[in-house]
Amino acid sequence: MAAEDDSALWVSTIFSTLQAMAIACLASLCLYYPCWVVYTLFLHPLSVYPGPKLAAITPLVHLLWDIQGKQHAVMKDLHDKYGDVVRIAPNALCYRASSAWKDIYGHRKRGQPVFLKDPSLYAPTPNGVNAIITANEEDHTRMRRLLTHAFSNKALLEQESLLHAYADMLIDKLAGLMGDHCAPVVDMTRWFNFTTFDLIGDLAFGEPFDCLTNNQYHWWVMIILDAVKASAYLKVFFFYPILLPLLALLVPKHLLQKREDSFALSVEKMRRRLKSGTTRPDFTSYIIKHSKDGRSLTPEEIDANAAVFVLAGSETTAALLSGCVYYLLRYRDKYLRLAKEIRGAFNKPSDIKLAAITELPYLNAVLTETLRIYPPIPSMLPRIVPDGGAYIDGEFVPAGSARFIDDNKEAFQPFSYGPRNCLGQHLANAEMRLIMTKLLWHFDLDLLEECRNWSVQKTYSLWSRPALNVALYRAGSDNI
Repeated sequence: MAAEDDSALWVSTIFSTLQAMAIACLASLCLYYPCWVVYTLFLHPLSVYPGPKLAAITPLVHLLWDIQGKQHAVMKDLHDKYGDVVRIAPNALCYRASSAWKDIYGHRKRGQPVFLKDPSLYAPTPNGVNAIITANEEDHTRMRRLLTHAFSNKALLEQESLLHAYADMLIDKLAGLMGDHCAPVVDMTRWFNFTTFDLIGDLAFGEPFDCLTNNQYHWWVMIILDAVKASAYLKVFFFYPILLPLLALLVPKHLLQKREDSFALSVEKMRRRLKSGTTRPDFTSYIIKHSKDGRSLTPEEIDANAAVFVLAGSETTAALLSGCVYYLLRYRDKYLRLAKEIRGAFNKPSDIKLAAITELPYLNAVLTETLRIYPPIPSMLPRIVPDGGAYIDGEFVPAGSARFIDDNKEAFQPFSYGPRNCLGQHLANAEMRLIMTKLLWHFDLDLLEECRNWSVQKTYSLWSRPALNVALYRAGSDNI
């Protein structure tokens, strides 16, 4: 009987203790959060900057904009309302002023700390190893020094025949869609994706995805945007590690699986390329060339970068081409002027060469303007203010996270800025010029009515592009 009484007393004591702990935790939270709200709104070093009050209290607000795919639109509205600097989270600022590019992303003077990427806002690769876009400064320098040869002007000249091959295949496929005088419905979003993915597959892995050959998406291409979307969800959990146990419950399972599948295929293709032994100049050949010196990538780093090659080198270029066609067809006078310049510069298709098309002033102007109004990567590029703080746009900012978004022509930096700018920008420019030149030399296009609002899109680091349906005619047709 005494033992039962002792047991009951022990259970009662444990229950009372747990109850007291729960009440204490609840009381602490009730005390902590009002104090936090007061601090972050009125006493925090960033409280002097304007912005939405709820965003100043919790970073979940701007993470929610990411998940909803509307970050780019919200940022523009906030800058229109609050000005060049907006507080978008308790410890985060977003900049629109052109001077912020140099202050945040530019080369630093000797001894000055750099603005590092915020690891909590860059979801790591599935194998947990940093690729060039997420690597620390030391590893990024090593990787960039190794890979820069693959994207040099010399490499571009060696790869020109491959660029022509896929651009010509696109033209042949589009010509095959023509009936007696036109192709009434052609989705240029699909055809640009087919072309850029096949090209980047060949350059990165020595084999295309055969999208153009089969007139359809490879399954890897079909899931790539879902894989990127999964990364938007993962940001929340890496920002709040305490929520990681809920990952499987809160993130759609199919998104996580597609991210894994996407990574696995890029790794498989890269390993097959490494074993092939071919000496043809492509991205991988430069990795192989330096595989035995101190600058080499580890096998895990090669796997991590393989996925970056494909995504950064295909979807972004396809997006730019889609945006260029859309805006040209919305402003018909600009379209006619560009078509006239291209057709007047070349008498026959074989005259179209990379060296020649770089000299077309209006083509370059059109592509530059497209990059400004429809940047292939419309998301922000988060950086952390280094210890000790720094001056941004003439104002001192304490250590913390700072961001930048472009909304004026002087701030135009579509390939980023400084030591981490886009490694493949010369290749991207060559692809865009070549494909647009050949497209408008051979065809006239007319935007279909259902796509007049095509530019209204969601973003998940990249644009979520719908079909861009056009009617296609042979160049010089009187039907448009």
